[in-house]
Amino acid sequence: MALDIVGAPVESVTIVGGGMSGFTTAKELRGRGFAGNLIIIDPAGLPYDRPPLSKDYLLGSRDAQDIQLAHADWFAEHQVDVVTGHAAALRPDEATVVLEDGSEITSSRVVLATGGAARRLGIPGGDFETVLELRTREDADRLRSVLKPGARLAIIGAGLIGAEVASSALPFGAEVVLIDPVDPPLVPAVGHELARLLHDMHPERGIRVVTGVPTAITRDSAGHHVVMESGERIDADAVLVGIGIIPETGLAEEAGLETDNGVIVDESQRTGHPNVYAVGDSSRIRRSDGTLLRRAEHWEHAVNTGATAAAALLGQDLPKHGASWFWSDRHGVHIEGVGNMTGEGNTVVREKDGKPSVFFRLDPDGYLAGCAAIDGGMSVRAARRLIDQRILVDPQRLADPAVDLKKLTK
Repeated sequence: MALDIVGAPVESVTIVGGGMSGFTTAKELRGRGFAGNLIIIDPAGLPYDRPPLSKDYLLGSRDAQDIQLAHADWFAEHQVDVVTGHAAALRPDEATVVLEDGSEITSSRVVLATGGAARRLGIPGGDFETVLELRTREDADRLRSVLKPGARLAIIGAGLIGAEVASSALPFGAEVVLIDPVDPPLVPAVGHELARLLHDMHPERGIRVVTGVPTAITRDSAGHHVVMESGERIDADAVLVGIGIIPETGLAEEAGLETDNGVIVDESQRTGHPNVYAVGDSSRIRRSDGTLLRRAEHWEHAVNTGATAAAALLGQDLPKHGASWFWSDRHGVHIEGVGNMTGEGNTVVREKDGKPSVFFRLDPDGYLAGCAAIDGGMSVRAARRLIDQRILVDPQRLADPAVDLKKLTK
């Protein structure tokens, strides 16, 4: 019998949400020796991976089965029951989840892995049912159905999702307009230098980039019309909004759990109620000193929080995670980033074939704080070790493409 960090027996676990964080929690529990009953509740049924929705799945190079996080036989082999349905209520004292059909599932602990819903535009016309979003397979299927040669697609939001969809839409022959109030977007993620380089890829490949704020969306027999603050009107057959997510905290709020742009958890992913944990996009960590961290939404964060919750549920030592890492793909290039690219300090650039390739952010003391790269995964992995181990490195050696970064970690 497992004991979680508060010493109470854990004989069964119900996970609400089958995204990466929920699936990881289940996988880690089994991998760490948990033999009790394990249930995942999700309206989509078997868990699947979300990042391919804006890339391979949208393009049709991977189908629904290809993006499953594990095939059905894995769940049978590991005795993980998947319940297809919506969780309508949570009773924390009983660790009971009530489904929309009225059925109830009671276990020793509940893990909320509810993720987030697409943020909608708070402007007239922003709530039209024909204004698209991209959070599910069904969303991707709907978007693919409108991507035809000559189709006019307006994308509001040029962050990771917007940029990826813009790139993926081009092979369909669509005409793409990418709208964002910031020029360039993604500075917080990759730093100004790389953000500029990445954003400039869009017009180089025929995507029209508009910097500004939309104030309304109208529609008529000719299609949709995005009205800009400048007075410009952008005509489109389809409009996609990709401006981030709102964490799904409704279950937690109605159950009396603390929320603040996410379900508040401690460093073991436990909420204020000992029967309930929360992981992934919908969770937000408050450290033991009271510091409330920013909520994170990237793929690795989902994996890390799932692993942490599993360890905590079993009363095991919590895993240690390195500097935050993410990746993205657009226009045939792969982007990775780690750590903080916008803190105080300066940027060192490493070139490849005469072009900027790897960007290092040094803090005021000269230590590496962040790294972002184009087609430079090995460099980012080496940089992560330099950050995690806090190794002081000569900036000239960082900039020199002849220097093997892996050797700097030893």
